Amino acid sequence: MSQVALVVLLALLSLSTVQAEDPYLFFTWNVTYGTISPLGVPQQVILINNQFPGPEINCTSNNNIIVNVFNKLDEPLLFSWNGIQQRKNSWMDGVAGTNCPIMPGTNWTYHFQPKDQIGSYFYFPSIGMQKAAGGIGMLRVHSRLLIPVPYSDPAGEFNVLAGDWYTRSHKVLARRLDRGRGIGRPAGVLINGKHGKDASGKDEPPMFTMEAGKTYRYRVCNVGIKTSLSLRIQKHSLRLVEMEGSHTIQNIYDSLDLHTGQCFSVFVTADQQPGDYYMVISTRFTKYNCGGTAIIRYAGSNKPPSPDLLPSPSGWAWSFNQWRSFRWNLTASAARPNPQGSYHYGSINITRTIRLRGSTGLVNGKRRYALNGVSHENPATPVKLSEYYGIADKEFKYNIIGDEPPADKSTIVVAPNVINCTFRTFIEIIVENPERSIHAYHLDGYSFFPVGMGYGEWSPERRRTYNLYDAVSRHTIQVYPRSWSAIMLTFDNAGMWNLRTVIWDKQYLGQQLYISVVSPARSLRDEYDIPDNSLLCGDVVNLPMPPPYT
Repeated sequence: MSQVALVVLLALLSLSTVQAEDPYLFFTWNVTYGTISPLGVPQQVILINNQFPGPEINCTSNNNIIVNVFNKLDEPLLFSWNGIQQRKNSWMDGVAGTNCPIMPGTNWTYHFQPKDQIGSYFYFPSIGMQKAAGGIGMLRVHSRLLIPVPYSDPAGEFNVLAGDWYTRSHKVLARRLDRGRGIGRPAGVLINGKHGKDASGKDEPPMFTMEAGKTYRYRVCNVGIKTSLSLRIQKHSLRLVEMEGSHTIQNIYDSLDLHTGQCFSVFVTADQQPGDYYMVISTRFTKYNCGGTAIIRYAGSNKPPSPDLLPSPSGWAWSFNQWRSFRWNLTASAARPNPQGSYHYGSINITRTIRLRGSTGLVNGKRRYALNGVSHENPATPVKLSEYYGIADKEFKYNIIGDEPPADKSTIVVAPNVINCTFRTFIEIIVENPERSIHAYHLDGYSFFPVGMGYGEWSPERRRTYNLYDAVSRHTIQVYPRSWSAIMLTFDNAGMWNLRTVIWDKQYLGQQLYISVVSPARSLRDEYDIPDNSLLCGDVVNLPMPPPYT
């Protein structure tokens, strides 16, 4: 072969590689009600393909995920993908501000990619209080084979979906909130849909099996609706390796706090005497104590676990200090071959500071929760569709809150809460929690750097305490009682993105907002066009389609 022919062949091969699509994974979900008794009380739950928890999505970075959802419930349905950034594609985010719901007796297909992401995530039904009924499953995103990871392959992987659990149905919980009442305390904690004890109080069969001398990866997510949790395993250490898509410095812990909506991966080595050991997951920062257990069995052994359980740590100061120990692994590659630490977030100039304070109060005699005095209410037309179709001014007003909390801390207005953030600007967001209970906040569409936390109200002087070097990039951050948390990020993902508390009764009652990030170019480089199969509702039905992005 001549040198010219060889060059042409290599060029063609390169072109075909660039144009090749990423692999496709197809899922069909039949979503129904079912009756189970995880805490000994028969109750209605949401099943996916008759599974509780739902089926796992096991994929690799950039895979095309196709999920055809058949809604066989008697109520509207949406699924959201906790931590999946939906790059350029808020059309698939699956929340009330971006999508019309899948109505009963119909189906709709999601198509998204975990673009340049790795890590441990979960999906959940996002409408109303449905999250309290199940319909939740693990979403694993593995690194591509050519991207090195900072650890040896484990002998196996286990999912741990843990969360507080209520025996009242999600519809009853919603009615209580609608009437101005609270939802009370959870009845227990479930681990992969089980409590750990049967109706007679005996241990349920082992949930996990390890072989002596081998190391296993446990992907753990707090999928509950209200309560922070503590994870312990009898006589075994937890080596933290990943947190919401970021490789971490691999510190060793006896217990780890896991706040609502958060996920991490730990490596556990079977280095003890063969036998059964309890995994214990229990509530944190509550006046009551409830939890769940799961048995980890060494293969070939039937020695029962010790009844002596390692107690949960106490106090939020301990938890705060543990958070300070979490560090980004600067030399490890994540979804791309370049090291995580090549992004020097601490040297970027802040263009805007948004300070959000949570509040609560009565509106027309009923409890509402707010951010900067506005309690979000979803209009009939999703705010993303109103914006895309050019009718936003008829549906809601942008920026009805300011970048600082109002001086009047008592007044609450109920309205759609949508703010603008300029595309590709680096912004600091402060979230203040004046309550006596812990909060956690999640931002769709992004990962951010949680650079600081502290007691009391935030002030600019607090920036002196920030970690501007190796904060772990993630999507959900806790805010301790009567404290603040600070995050930083570049708003480089065009779309409409939900910032919400993940304390779900407070989210349901308005403690959330939407952030509109618009590319002025209206370019496919920055955002995908509305999908051909998009559901339309509200005031955009029968409107002419806007011109496509170019």
